[in-house]
Amino acid sequence: MPLYVKDDEVGHLASRLAAIKQLTKTEAVRLALINEIDRSELGKDLSAQEKVEAIRSRLAAYPMTGLKADKAFIDSLYED
Repeated sequence: MPLYVKDDEVGHLASRLAAIKQLTKTEAVRLALINEIDRSELGKDLSAQEKVEAIRSRLAAYPMTGLKADKAFIDSLYED
């Protein structure tokens, strides 16, 4: 089903996201819609404690590298 957007700002935003993520405009719009739906449903009908637990579980899904983010590590990010 085609979707036609007749708004220059929306087109510009889709182009910006596509460039940042290195996607097509269609993929960028799909990603933005999925993320917004997920974000909206994350807090739907949940208590504050349940929202915190949902965020913790999403954060726990990221791999642990074992690297410490100490001053030396942060400084290394800014070396020329």
